Amino acid sequence: TDAAFALGMTRWILENRKYDARFLANANKAAAKAVGESSWTTAAWLVKIEADGRPSAYLRAKDLGLGDEHTFVVMKNGQPTPVRPYDEDTPVQGDLLVDTKVQGIRVKSALQLLKESAFARTIEDWARICGVDPGLVAKLARELTSHGKRAAVELYRGPVQHVNGYYNGQAVITLNLLIGNPDWKGGLSAGGGHWHEAGNKKGQPFNIKKLHPGALGSFGVTLTREKWKYEDTTLFDGYPAKRPFYPFTSNVYQEILPSAKARYPYSIKALFLHKGTPALSVPNAQAQIDALTDLDAIPLFFASDIVIGESSMYADYIFPDLSVWERWGTPHTTPDVLTKTSKVRQPIVAPLTEIVEVFGEKMPVCMETVMLALAEKLGLPGFGPNGFGEGMDLKRMEDFYLKMVANIAMGDKPGDAVPEADDREMKLFLDARRHLPPTVYDPQRWRKAVGEDKWRRVVYVLNRGGRYESFTKAYKGDFLGHTFHGLFSIFVEPVARQKHSLSGKHFSGIPVYQPVTDAAGRPVKFGAEYDLQLITYKDILGGQSRTLPTDYWMSAILPENYILVNARDAKRYGLKDGDPARIVSPSNPEGVWKLRNGRTVEVVGKVKVLEGIRPGTVAVSWHFGHWAYGSSDVVVDGRVIRGDKRRATGLCPNVVMLADPYLGDVCLTDPIGGSSSFYDTKVKLIKVNPVVFKAREQLISHEASVTP
Repeated sequence: TDAAFALGMTRWILENRKYDARFLANANKAAAKAVGESSWTTAAWLVKIEADGRPSAYLRAKDLGLGDEHTFVVMKNGQPTPVRPYDEDTPVQGDLLVDTKVQGIRVKSALQLLKESAFARTIEDWARICGVDPGLVAKLARELTSHGKRAAVELYRGPVQHVNGYYNGQAVITLNLLIGNPDWKGGLSAGGGHWHEAGNKKGQPFNIKKLHPGALGSFGVTLTREKWKYEDTTLFDGYPAKRPFYPFTSNVYQEILPSAKARYPYSIKALFLHKGTPALSVPNAQAQIDALTDLDAIPLFFASDIVIGESSMYADYIFPDLSVWERWGTPHTTPDVLTKTSKVRQPIVAPLTEIVEVFGEKMPVCMETVMLALAEKLGLPGFGPNGFGEGMDLKRMEDFYLKMVANIAMGDKPGDAVPEADDREMKLFLDARRHLPPTVYDPQRWRKAVGEDKWRRVVYVLNRGGRYESFTKAYKGDFLGHTFHGLFSIFVEPVARQKHSLSGKHFSGIPVYQPVTDAAGRPVKFGAEYDLQLITYKDILGGQSRTLPTDYWMSAILPENYILVNARDAKRYGLKDGDPARIVSPSNPEGVWKLRNGRTVEVVGKVKVLEGIRPGTVAVSWHFGHWAYGSSDVVVDGRVIRGDKRRATGLCPNVVMLADPYLGDVCLTDPIGGSSSFYDTKVKLIKVNPVVFKAREQLISHEASVTP
């Protein structure tokens, strides 16, 4: 209900005139610049209203004979005025709250539409939806607007991992626009950004995408229909589509395997999995397991993994992979880092995987090695000798990664390069890596990958684990050092133009509160017995799969996770601290994982009773509840590798998270943002006999999961 709370705050801000009218009135870049702003919004832009009352698109100057398709319109002192968004010479400010007709066209300003969405309910009604006191909504709105531009509202994952997550996020971010804080110290930040490792900036030596002789392109609709509009494809056959399309996102992870199983929009012949475990991590994970074990839908499944994991255990072939300490990478930072930052992950220890030979080179087996070996076997262009062009091989992973490090070192524009490492730094570089075997590290080979003229700058970056702008660049006077300096849309036209691929109804361009719905847009209803809202979180000791419970020095602190229950709910369910309980939901009334290999795993854990959780809510942390990942016995080459029962402690609740009532084979999903829903399931608890639970725990240490 984050959107409801944010809209309640929005109503209070508008009602009490606590918004930054001068900031919002700026309709183009010139207007923003004239009043000392670096960003501006579409608050004053006019939006066309259809006969049914639906806001459809921004009014164009072309519609009024005042300009072209790329010029928009505001009302200025009651008169329609054309505005070009990035015009730096002609400032245009517009009237903010407009509801009128222009040349017979019904229009409203974007801020007027936002106001109508916020005023659709009273603050008391918004608070009631959220289950909070109305005074809290007003209190937070008053606090937010009491510090000028030195206040901000931010979100991360939780609000958006709902079926209505996009609207939640839009409503929260819009609060920042109301107080005009983008780019100001203490306000909304776009982050410091990074140097572009792909080499597509002027002055960078290696444009990775263009250094590919004989590159092949791609075509057609993606398996998950990401970035595709249903109406623009040959699959269009009226509404509903067979499965949802996601034109606004590029990572609908939970939809990959169900789409393959459903063979829509097509079937697949092989699946390659790396750095993922959908059988454990995705809500309604049973659907993922069912797809992985459907040999007709997925005839060949191979994986690259550092363990035999909950998903890779189903693979026909598992190729060992490298851990984070053994591999290369260029991970990005998040916008909370205000300075420009490019991290470089690099090998610091010798890999434990076996040494293989590809393209005549000896190297540890890992994901990149598998890809190189496939390329060699298939004779693919862009790999092997001269893979990047004449004199530039792509035979080893460092041939690829070091070129990206060189791009970071040289910077995004001429004159932006880091200094060359001096002799002292060069010695430090060589000494710090002398323990690495030649299959991983060879200074002559590394130097050849980037060229003698760039080598010392590459070393400068590698010695520091990346490239980091000085913290003194975080701020520039009252502004952030790195500003968004662009346009914020209060009414998001591309979303408003798009129809839901199943219901055929248009999405809203303005943030709205929308209850939990299924894939077809129908409200999701739970029986009265399912009266606990299930949520999940990451414990402070846990990262991803690399920490709890597989790192034993941390497990000594937290050996298992718990079902967190408020004291009132515990009393109502007849539970006390330490009692075992089972979590069940409408789509998983048994509360079990069905592994499809003769085993089941119960969603059972110990209850922890506390006041620090809201009544009517039950929470279970991530990290625990493994059945693979070294927790069970496996047979490798006829040899039994014993599992460690410590890795099987606790529970993972993902399998009881609701299956979409319409599709049935995937979790609830946001149709706009594409997020899987971790927080929209209602469950109930069933007390488990402590004697049975203890016997189950003892059984875990002896039960074997045999992987041929």
